[in-house]
Amino acid sequence: MNHYMKVRWLHEHADAPIVLLSELDEERYEIRKVEVFADGRMGYAFDDTEFGGTGLAGVPMPEAIDIAADPQFIIEEITFAEFERYWENATS
Repeated sequence: MNHYMKVRWLHEHADAPIVLLSELDEERYEIRKVEVFADGRMGYAFDDTEFGGTGLAGVPMPEAIDIAADPQFIIEEITFAEFERYWENATS
């Protein structure tokens, strides 16, 4: 069963996303990813497709508790439906 993760990244870098959303497989590899930037731009990636500078990680994502240990990240598990809303927004 796939998992869906939303990470808010607290930073001041204009060229880096502020929200990262990932669909993860059972081994925590990214299947699809959406990145949202402060200016409203969105990037996405899946399979061999990359748009807006967004790419899939080539390694499994860390566990949520490990990501949350860094205070610059706020992480939450999200539903398939919430991920799909972002995905549709980014890819349309």
